[in-house]
Amino acid sequence: MRGPWRATVLGSQVAELLRRPGRFAATGLSLLIAAFVVFGAVTAQQIVTATVVDTFRGTPEAVSLVVTPGDDGEDIGEAELRAIREAPGVAEAVGRLDGGAPLDGSAVERYLELSADPGTGALSAVRLIEGTYPSGPGRIAVDTEAARAYGLAPGSSLTLLQPASDGEGTRRVTVEVSGIVRSTTTNAAGPTGHAPGPRLQDILGVSGYSRVDIRTGTAPSGPESAEPAERIRQAVPGALVRSGDEVRQEEADAAVADAKDTLELVTVFLGVAVGAAVLVATSTFRIVFARRVRQLALLRAIGATPRRLAAALVAEGAVVGLLAGAAGVLAARGCGQLVPPVAGRFGHDLSAPSGMPPAEAVLTVLGTGLLAVLAVLAPSLSASRVSPLQALRSAAAEQGAAGGGTVRTLLGLLCAAGAALLAWQQYDGLPQPGDAEYDRFTALTGVVLSGALAFLALIALGPRLVRPVLAAVGVLLRRTGAAGRLAVAGVGGAPGRAASVSVVVALGVCLVGSTLTCLASLNAYERYRQAVESPADFHLYPRDTGTLDRSLAADLAAHPELAGVTAFRAAEAVEGSRSVTVSDLDLGAVRSGVSLTARTGSLGRLAPGHVVVDADHAHRLGVRAGDRVTLEFAGRPVRLTVAATLPGAGPYGGNFYVPAADLTRMGADPAPTTVTADAAEDSAEGRLRAQRAITDTLTGPQRGDGRVIAEDSAAAAGQSDDLRTMATTVIMVLGLTVLVAVVGVATTASLTVVERKREFGLLRALGLGGAAVHRMVTVECALYGVLGGILGLALGVPYSWLVVRVAETSAPFSLPAGHLAAVFTALVLVTAAAGVVPALRASRTSPTVAVAQAE
Repeated sequence: MRGPWRATVLGSQVAELLRRPGRFAATGLSLLIAAFVVFGAVTAQQIVTATVVDTFRGTPEAVSLVVTPGDDGEDIGEAELRAIREAPGVAEAVGRLDGGAPLDGSAVERYLELSADPGTGALSAVRLIEGTYPSGPGRIAVDTEAARAYGLAPGSSLTLLQPASDGEGTRRVTVEVSGIVRSTTTNAAGPTGHAPGPRLQDILGVSGYSRVDIRTGTAPSGPESAEPAERIRQAVPGALVRSGDEVRQEEADAAVADAKDTLELVTVFLGVAVGAAVLVATSTFRIVFARRVRQLALLRAIGATPRRLAAALVAEGAVVGLLAGAAGVLAARGCGQLVPPVAGRFGHDLSAPSGMPPAEAVLTVLGTGLLAVLAVLAPSLSASRVSPLQALRSAAAEQGAAGGGTVRTLLGLLCAAGAALLAWQQYDGLPQPGDAEYDRFTALTGVVLSGALAFLALIALGPRLVRPVLAAVGVLLRRTGAAGRLAVAGVGGAPGRAASVSVVVALGVCLVGSTLTCLASLNAYERYRQAVESPADFHLYPRDTGTLDRSLAADLAAHPELAGVTAFRAAEAVEGSRSVTVSDLDLGAVRSGVSLTARTGSLGRLAPGHVVVDADHAHRLGVRAGDRVTLEFAGRPVRLTVAATLPGAGPYGGNFYVPAADLTRMGADPAPTTVTADAAEDSAEGRLRAQRAITDTLTGPQRGDGRVIAEDSAAAAGQSDDLRTMATTVIMVLGLTVLVAVVGVATTASLTVVERKREFGLLRALGLGGAAVHRMVTVECALYGVLGGILGLALGVPYSWLVVRVAETSAPFSLPAGHLAAVFTALVLVTAAAGVVPALRASRTSPTVAVAQAE
């Protein structure tokens, strides 16, 4: 009888699945999304890889062979280059070398990369667009980036600073710009000058080449190219000879690797969305099985064993998972084919993905089936233990009303205790300022493990946490009328179900909120670091250890090309037995748009007798805002009150910052030691005009020297942009978790509307209008968002603080309250919108349903 019983049980489940396909859609939707995002990541990697390969240009296509130095590392000399050119089968060979030099003749530092190139022919990596390509000594061509950044044109002259031949000092090499070129490669490295190999050797004062590109008379990948390669190896013993195709592939692989790093990061966060989909699917299966309790009880009554029943339910879940996985793969593939043409309409050229990768597609479908089995396992075991007597009862939602058993509560408390212990260990081990031996990777790993345990605790204790949170939220909702009171009662009547849905919402809110908080804190730190390391576009200082001309700041401020001209002093003092730097720099006017922050106290206008202390000295002295410090200046002690302490180093190397009047009373020279200025226009042209204004002003030996910090500022801004881009990508991917949570809310609402028809019919019979029922169900769905948002923020904000402290001790913790409030509000609105359709169905329930389903 075991075979017939197995067939009967499985057949009943298949029949149920075919009879109610809507339930299949409900249980499979979250799994379909999981398959979609996973295979979508595979398709995205195909698109990115194809686009990079199609658009990357490195070694010119005409290069058949590439010769580089062997193990000895010695450059290829002119004699060896001639031997290569004379080798049979070689049609053309050019030597390449790279270098660079700072530019002289300016008050600011500028740098020009230098690269050897023939300028014409199939092996050239540049194309002339203006002037002529250099053919004689003392001439170079610059690319468009150098021309734009340094204001160069054909006929301009440049003086390059090169090391002297004896290794001591520098020599000045003056060259003329003969033309402007555009690079045909995509791996250019900043403003660059080009000249033929021998001419560039004269400029750099070197001999030999780091690489030789060769064009043979045969196809680069043809078998005939092997003979010239062997002859070149004989002509240049020890040299490494590779095909052009091999070098181009290595360059393309390196370019693709950068994109793959980002995709791998995205893949890590996709795992979070997949985990959320499993949680939603588990909750959905549990609700569906609870709805089918009478059918399952009948199967038990006619002889089905719990084991057979559980196996049949697991098989049903596997079928749902496989079908959802196949649908998700097909949907992701279709979207991938649409991405390039849609992107093209917006001006972005993307390559179409290659053919369907069968291995990845099969693994995605099978993986989705496995996820479905994992999701259905616990609900099926619970449902298979249904008593045959329940065939005589209604399909009530006792399971949803459960508040969690003792074992589950103990497990949750154990996970919470483990999370708290790990978090305390990381907090207790936070580094002090200047600690260079702190292992941040290990600490972050500990924080992640603590967060994972905390989330497991949230899952286990969710039913018990929902009720107190709901009680606090329900105070306001109960005052909105019958719909609000009924909504609170409906959610509170099934805390297990509410917890299952709200926990997934909490996961999304926790991750998105933590990312926003960490980004805000790291951006604040980046602004602080920029204010410290790159406080101004121009930094002018005396040529010796003296002071600057007192009128220099006023003269610079008279130029409209300059803005934010600031003069300040720095003097040496003694603290204990240490020499320290005391400055009267106004920390509130370091740089427009860049702000310093305080760890303790306030950086507002300093009162007389007060001081701001950098992090290292504050830690060493053990002081914070309100404490007293003593500095010794010219043998006289000066007692000061700490107004604030900095989270890190101070600008321009200062350790203590005091009001200007106090520094004068200490005996400091009234003449400034530093003058800073910004370009009035934030652009390359604006900085160039500002540089010329400074150069015109610095006419005397006492007027000072200077250097530009704008390039450092641009690098810092680029790092900040990279940080924002990565964070935006992460937030978009984590948004998939929120999407899965919203699907879970909609699915739960749809299924509960079906199983609560009698309740809605009874409410209608008692006089509650359809609009009120609609509001009640909508508010219930919004409550899932409220509960998840509160739990997610309560979990995410403390961990965000710990992550910021571990990642960068000096970073100030910045809570983006506006952004978090916007996320919370948007989530509540979205979850409320997810219940619109189920609410509409509930509002149309006829009062006669209460009589029809009465027992």
